[in-house]
Amino acid sequence: MKLGIIGTGKIIEDALFAIEPLAQIERKAIFARPHSRQKAQDFAARYAIEEAFTDYDELLEKAVIDTVYIGLVNNVHYEYAKKALLKGKNVILEKPFAATYDEAAELISLARSRKLFVFEAITVLHNQVIKKMRQALPKLGAIKMFFANYSQYSSRYDRYLRGDVDHSFDPAFLGGALRDINIYNVHYAVALFGQPKKARYFPNLGFNGIDTSGALVMEYDGFCAVCAGAKDSDSPCFVSVQGEKGFMKIDGKPNVAPNLTTVIVDEAGGTVKDAAGALVRATKTERFEPPKVHHRMTQEFIDFADIIDKKDFSAAEALYEQTLGVMKVICDSTAF
Repeated sequence: MKLGIIGTGKIIEDALFAIEPLAQIERKAIFARPHSRQKAQDFAARYAIEEAFTDYDELLEKAVIDTVYIGLVNNVHYEYAKKALLKGKNVILEKPFAATYDEAAELISLARSRKLFVFEAITVLHNQVIKKMRQALPKLGAIKMFFANYSQYSSRYDRYLRGDVDHSFDPAFLGGALRDINIYNVHYAVALFGQPKKARYFPNLGFNGIDTSGALVMEYDGFCAVCAGAKDSDSPCFVSVQGEKGFMKIDGKPNVAPNLTTVIVDEAGGTVKDAAGALVRATKTERFEPPKVHHRMTQEFIDFADIIDKKDFSAAEALYEQTLGVMKVICDSTAF
């Protein structure tokens, strides 16, 4: 994969570090707006990127690339992705994928029609933990509860409280907790259970109408999935699935998924006393920790490069279905 890097923000720095050891990804070009020219040049020197551009159209025309990774502010994702696809480039697009379901569907349709790829960069789909969760899900019996919480006090929230609004807290830039961090939780729910019958978001709104935190409730047959995300407060982060025959839980940030504990009822074990002396069902516990990786984003880039280089359109379709499913949930559940 011959990659063009679009942007110079924090996520770009993370991505460049993530792909640094990957021989299958050639770092061919980087784009920055004119005021960030020096930052782009610094990245180019540090990560052996061949060319730096301050004109996006020029990069698409002249850089020797087949793919762009777009890590710009949320509200320009659609515009930059569409332009790249029309120029015959594959696209890796940071979350959130687009502003609306229709924009997302259009980008995917455009990629299909041109035999190109357009991927949402969402780490949870490329972690060994989600694969283990899918395998363990049938063992839990009938599902009764899903809870996920990704809450982290934003480094920009104090500025916001003073009236200094960063793009991450600005509705005009598609900021807010749901599209920034709660979206990881929604991806888990859709990946495990598919599309809900209904979804509704209950936001805590700041002075400018942005959701600084909130809970999204997704209704499935027999249970609800509750996804909480906060940029205005802290909490232990986790993902939990409860069934009639057991549960599984990630302890830690959903976008990293550092572990998975699965507890299943031991059908032959009868009952035992818990710490409070109550009789409970005997259980068997399995603990899984994924292999250590260079960076939480490394595996998704390995997967994207593999799909692009092999032209694996079948694998791409599964990712498209996931992205469209999450976009539908987010767009159908928000009315603020």
